[in-house]
Amino acid sequence: MPLAFVKTGQKVVLSSIKAGWELKARMNSLGLIPGIEIEVIQNNNSGPFMIKIKDNKIALGRGIALKLFVQ
Repeated sequence: MPLAFVKTGQKVVLSSIKAGWELKARMNSLGLIPGIEIEVIQNNNSGPFMIKIKDNKIALGRGIALKLFVQ
């Protein structure tokens, strides 16, 4: 399921990134690698899509959140 469909407050595990090598490299530099736990801290269909990885908060565009697949 794409990360964009996860509700606020839920924790999921990143399983894959369905994108080209440039976006994969960018996500890896942010710490988004398969197997990492992600907590969705804001997903209300307007404004940024906010996630938390370890102690870091990251804002993602919805287009990117649709390319990150989670379990």
